[in-house]
Amino acid sequence: MRRLLFIAIAAAAVIVAAAISGVGQPAPARGDTLPPRLVTTNGHGVVTAVPDDVSIDAGVQTQAATAADALGQNSDAMQKVVAALKQAGGTKLQTQQVSLSPQTNNAGKVTGYQAQDSVSAHSNVAGAGALIDAAVAAGANTVDGPTLSLSNQSELYRQALQNALADARAKATALGQAGSFTVGPVSSITEQSADTPIVTFKAASAAGAAAPTPIEPGTQDVTADVTVVFEIQ
Repeated sequence: MRRLLFIAIAAAAVIVAAAISGVGQPAPARGDTLPPRLVTTNGHGVVTAVPDDVSIDAGVQTQAATAADALGQNSDAMQKVVAALKQAGGTKLQTQQVSLSPQTNNAGKVTGYQAQDSVSAHSNVAGAGALIDAAVAAGANTVDGPTLSLSNQSELYRQALQNALADARAKATALGQAGSFTVGPVSSITEQSADTPIVTFKAASAAGAAAPTPIEPGTQDVTADVTVVFEIQ
């Protein structure tokens, strides 16, 4: 009887010890996976296009003995310039500046007044030279520009973004070849701030009076930059 009691006590002790030994030891979680392996690269995309929109500023400076005369003469001259720009096919006309200022001599005495007015107009590249000539023929004595731009810049920027992503993947693939891993799907993409397009302007040589002022559009580079994180397979 004592022998059976001893065996029962010993068996109970083993069970208790086994239970205590499992305290504080978490069971392996089911479905746990290792964090994905990642590779990060930067991509740069460029799309080169020929500008198709030209903007010029044409203006008139007039001087007179009184402020009223200077401003009045300037207004008359600018009406002719504006009409000529419209007649030559100019679009999106917008006044850029109207100013009136006194002119003084070395002693600081007012000797007269100068009025200035300018207006901007848009055209395609082919008509830009004629637009300038028309403004000057109508009396404009100041011309600024041309400013060349792309009418579809947003679309070209999206193309540049696609090129930037392709560049980032090509770099990641090169790293994979060197590091013996395979580049998987995109994990995340960060678009960098867009740069102002780089304008390459090709100046034209002087032409005869019979020919319109020559305008060469050159090219513009629309660029995009991204940071891409790829999964490693």
